Order: sequence, then C-alpha cells, then structure tokens
Amino acid sequence: MVLLTVTSSILEALQRIPDAPSKLQRDGDPSLDDAQIGAPISHGQIVDLWNLLKAGDHKEYSLEILLRGSRVYVPPPPPKPEPSDEYKALMAKLRRDEEERAYERMINPVPPMESFSQRFPSSAGMARAFAEANRPTRKEDIGEDDVTYDEVHRQLMLIFNFMVTILGVAATLWILARWWSTPARIFLTMGGSIIAGIAEVALYSGYVWHLGQAKKKDKTFKEVKEVVQTWVVGPDGEKEAAEDKPIAIESKESVGEDTNLRRRKK
Repeated sequence: MVLLTVTSSILEALQRIPDAPSKLQRDGDPSLDDAQIGAPISHGQIVDLWNLLKAGDHKEYSLEILLRGSRVYVPPPPPKPEPSDEYKALMAKLRRDEEERAYERMINPVPPMESFSQRFPSSAGMARAFAEANRPTRKEDIGEDDVTYDEVHRQLMLIFNFMVTILGVAATLWILARWWSTPARIFLTMGGSIIAGIAEVALYSGYVWHLGQAKKKDKTFKEVKEVVQTWVVGPDGEKEAAEDKPIAIESKESVGEDTNLRRRKK
C-alpha cells in the first residue's frame, strides 16, 4: 500500500465534511483524527474523500486538486534505542581511563626523540676517523660519476638490445611456423631464441676483446712532442722570432734520472 502526504486542499476538504475521519477509516489505513499537512494518507482514502465531496455538492474539489502537491510518504527513522546500563558503565570507565592517561602525559611528558648524533655524541668523531683511515690513496680509486653513469647506461642498453633481439627472433620463428603443431613451434622458438642469445654474447665478447687489444696497441705508441717555433722577448717588449730549429721534447720515460720534464737538445 502506497501512502501519500496530506496537502492543504485535503485538509480543507476534511474540515468541510462532518465526521470525515470516521467515514474514511479503513483497516490498515492511517488515522485521520489529527490530520496535519505532511501526515500519511492512503490513495484509497483520497478517492473516498473525493466521492464524499461530490456527494456533498462540493464540486470545486477535484481529484487533481486534492492530489496537487502530494508526495510519497516516507516514515521518519525509528528513534535510536536507549543504551543499556552496561554500555553506559563501560563508556564512563573508558572516559575516566582516558582522563587519567591525559593527566599522566601532562605531568610526565614524553622525552623528545633523540637523533643518533645526540644519543652517541662520540659517533661523529669516530665516523671522521674511519673515513680518514679508509681514504683512497690513489686517484684511480676515487672514480668518476660520469664514467659510472656511462657504464651503467651502456649495460642497460646492452641488456635491452639483447632482449629485443631474442624476442624478435622468437616472434619471427613463431609466426613462420604457424602451420606446425604447437609443441614443434614452442621447441623451434625456444631453440632459435637460445641460439640468438648465444650469438649475441659471442659477438659482444669479440667486440670487448678487440677493444682491449686496441687499447693495448695505443699504449705501445710513444708520444713525441716538438717545439715548432719560439719567440724571444726583447728589452723593448717586442717579440722576435728565434732561428732555432725544431726541438724534440722527450717523454717522461726517456728523461731518465733528469728531474726536468722537458730538455732542449742543441
């Protein structure tokens, strides 16, 4: 059963008909003794009221006028049940415990968090001593960030190229063997991928070996430097070209016991 809300026109119509609430009362319908705007009323009661108005020669009230502004009645939510005595006692106990904890925190505040250096004041000196004792003694031990970054980037690109090559070979073999049975295609794809991986590793190993040989050959060459031309600054501040012949500058290895890095041969 759908219940609607009482409108102002329905309330006026109830007042025009004597003893209307008792005439409109049905089993299961809401009572209209103290009807107010927004109170529940059934659709059948509205139709009965309209029939009573027509019988009483109140033709100014049509069914449309009675239903204008009416909405579906939504009952209010039931009131919350009263909490039990056990619940009230438990909540009171929890409040007392919380107040005691708050008071305890107020009179005995928690000490602030200490850092590692504050907790161990001598740790900074120990760290400096450890760093000084383990300080690199050679420049080669320090390394360079750019070289490290380039090496990591090269390794990542190398792995990426390997994966692209292996996956490309596997996809190609899988497509070319589409008329074969599934086990045969799987074995063919796996075998081709393994062969491609081995070939990639072999090529890269050969490239690294040739690169190492080239570096060894570069180290065997001795660098020879020559002074092509010299100038002599005179007392007037003018430069005069010297007529000396090109002078060879020997490398550090050829200098021997001489402490000078350069030696002119006359």
